[in-house]
This record gives sequence, C-alpha cells and structure tokens, in this order.
Amino acid sequence: MSPRAKNLLVGWLLAVVAMVAFAVAGRWQLGRMHEKEAMLAAAATALAQAEPQPLLLASDPGRRTAYGRAAGTGRIANATVWLDNQMRGGRSGVRMYCVLFPDDGVQPVLVDAGWWPLDGRRTLPVFGCPAGDAQKVRGLLAPPPSPGIATGDAMAANGDARWLAARLDLPAIADALKLATGLAPRVLRLDPERKTDDAGVMLAPGERDLDILANTLTPDRHLGYAVQWFGLAITVLVVALVLTLRKKR
Repeated sequence: MSPRAKNLLVGWLLAVVAMVAFAVAGRWQLGRMHEKEAMLAAAATALAQAEPQPLLLASDPGRRTAYGRAAGTGRIANATVWLDNQMRGGRSGVRMYCVLFPDDGVQPVLVDAGWWPLDGRRTLPVFGCPAGDAQKVRGLLAPPPSPGIATGDAMAANGDARWLAARLDLPAIADALKLATGLAPRVLRLDPERKTDDAGVMLAPGERDLDILANTLTPDRHLGYAVQWFGLAITVLVVALVLTLRKKR
C-alpha cells in the first residue's frame, strides 16, 4: 500500500470515529429531549386532575417516577434541609425541604417548601420548617431532583436541626434525620397558590412553583445541542470528502 493510500485510510478511520462519536452524542440529546417532553406531559396531566390523591401513594415504589396531585395532613418534623445551588430567575439560592409524617402514610414525605435567594455571604435563611401537628398540605407529588454526579458528602449540619445538602440524596437525608422507615421515593411540591394561614395550612414564605425543569435543560435546549452534534458529524464527513477528492486530483 502506498503512503498516500495509508494516509487516506487513517484519515477516514479517524473521520468515521469522530462522526460516530458526534452522532451518539446527538442521539443521546434527542433521547433526553423525549424524556423531558414526557415528564412535562405527565406533570401537566397530573395537575389537570380534579381530585388530589392521598399522601399514602408517595410511598408506592411502583410510582416513584410518576406525577400526581396530592393532599393530606400530618406532622412536620423539627428539621430543615436546604438544597444548595438552586437557580431561579437567574439568581442563585437554596430550596427548603421539610419532613412530613402523613396521617395516612407509612413513610415520611419530603416536602418542597419553596426557594430562597442567598446573599453574597451565602447566609442561609433564619426561617425553618414550621414544626407541629395537624399541618395541611397540598401540591404535586413528583420524583426528587436528580442528584447528578455524586461527589463528596451529600449532607452537612448547619446548626440545630438544620442541614445543607449538596444534592437531594433521600437515603442520606433519612440517615441524617434518623428516620428508621426511610423517606418516600417521591417529594411533595407545595401548591404555590395556597399561602393562606387558615385551618392549619402549612406556611412557607419562600418562593414556590411547580416547574419540574427549574435547574436542568429544557427539551428545546436538548434539541439545539442535538442539532449541533449532528451538524459536527456532517461537517466531518464533508471535510473528509473534500480532502479525499483533492488528494485524488
């Protein structure tokens, strides 16, 4: 085989490897786009439900990835978990989680009680979960936020009955709070429209919403990245063809 032919073969091998890698990355982005579109559709269907479900269903392992409106009563534990690195409207902050022992449940449920901004000193809010009995809650049962790549400790104590969490690791939270039964696999996102103080409704002055993609890429962003990866694959193919034709000439 001549040196020119060897160089051409090596060049095409490298081009094929690059094209396959770019195509795989693009396909992965398309897969994530479809997953998140399904998540948004499931959440919209759940919010359209006429009647809320009992909180007992939060403990159903078969529904750990499902969405559903839920309501109930229970006791709020004297413990506050702040989830770090939470963005809202371009601002950095933390999200407050409380532990609810439902009257009709077999496991305590983690309740998303709202988002709080952090100042330049990253001082956590003084407010904590409103511990007490006969608390009424209503909202959206949803899978917990993705923990991402687990690095370092998930929890760090931050005062009496307060923790700062780098990620929402349910087993780590249950261990830190000494919950023998563990936590339900789904969390309850409090209804942002229910902030009255009547009839024992759980109060949380943080900013609340039911945006399930608040700290992750939207389907449109995944589609944009997929187009970029596929475009790179096509670019490599065009460059390889151009260089091959030039060598032949």
